[in-house]
Amino acid sequence: MPWRELKPMDLKVMFIAEYLSEKHSFSRLCQDYQISRKTGYKWVERYELEGPSGLDERSRRRHNQTYVVPLVVRQAIIEFRSTGETVPGPKKIQNDLIKRFPGQDPPSKTTIYNILKAADLITSRPLRQRVAVYPKPLRKAETPNQLFSADYKGQFLTGAGVWCYPLTIMDHASRFLLACESMANTNLKETQQTFERVFREYGMPERIRTDNGVPFASTGRAGLSQLSIWWLRLGIISERIEPGRPDQNGRHERMHRTLKSTFPKPPAIAWEAQQKHFDRFMQHYNHERGHEALGQKTPASCYTPSTRAYPEKLPEMGYASHVECYLADSCGIINRAGLRIYVGNLLRHQNIGMEMIKDGVWNVIFGPVILGHVNARDAKNGYVSIKVSPM
Repeated sequence: MPWRELKPMDLKVMFIAEYLSEKHSFSRLCQDYQISRKTGYKWVERYELEGPSGLDERSRRRHNQTYVVPLVVRQAIIEFRSTGETVPGPKKIQNDLIKRFPGQDPPSKTTIYNILKAADLITSRPLRQRVAVYPKPLRKAETPNQLFSADYKGQFLTGAGVWCYPLTIMDHASRFLLACESMANTNLKETQQTFERVFREYGMPERIRTDNGVPFASTGRAGLSQLSIWWLRLGIISERIEPGRPDQNGRHERMHRTLKSTFPKPPAIAWEAQQKHFDRFMQHYNHERGHEALGQKTPASCYTPSTRAYPEKLPEMGYASHVECYLADSCGIINRAGLRIYVGNLLRHQNIGMEMIKDGVWNVIFGPVILGHVNARDAKNGYVSIKVSPM
């Protein structure tokens, strides 16, 4: 269009002229000039208040420049940052400025930060990927096997110089300790083997509660990990405590405190000796030690195995009849009527559900877990992204 070659002032004048002619609706007028309605209303308001002069370009500089940092203060900020054993932040530098320049108000922490950044004294930190927050409130368990809790007791160095990561699994209601295993690491294979042994011996729970660490969770869709995907296919809900809230798994933490108090000092020399210590602790904790919360009963007297037996073959994820089911390919993509939806590499070769919530909009789910929603109108070149923001 010819008006694209005009100056901004000429564009505004033409816009106001057409606005005053009332030939088109305001929405159509803004669309023709490729501006937002907010911008259009701003131009009209300025014209009505100030006439044509109100359409002049305006400086984006602050109206009030009430405080300019003196050169000597700027030099002091850079000096504080560059000297000393540690690297102080804006807050500590602000306190140092108060001491050096008594009776003078120091710059704000934001201003100090900007001065340091301009002097190339700020090192950008990579954004930390966080695990998705568990969407539902955590529920207590009143009877055995409603909820298992699991965690790694803080690693420690054995007498042989090998790190040990004790994996503990406990029934929430009865406090019955199902496993206390010496682990050389926190990888998936050994962890899954321990859970499989527990499931075969005691049956499966309804839910398992953990923290947000590896291998229980990941930064992928909905915080799912390979371990929690395996649990979901077994019909077990994986729930996670909030970051920094170990009190949400307080019973398990209390058991860990008791376990720590029994650690031999110095640590056991041989790896096998360490596991024997854990086995003795389980015997004492489950069968000999009364618990105040259980009326001084032992956990073994309050626990009964689950009636949900571990299956010989891992079942595929199933869905209700109104939910469409698609198999994710080797890249973690599902295809639906020309739409290609990336659900994540962890969910490759898994059955993914799509539950319609309104015309052209679906919840993308894996079992009971909502991964997010997609809108067919957002598709670009056949691809549509999963969104986790509220509808």
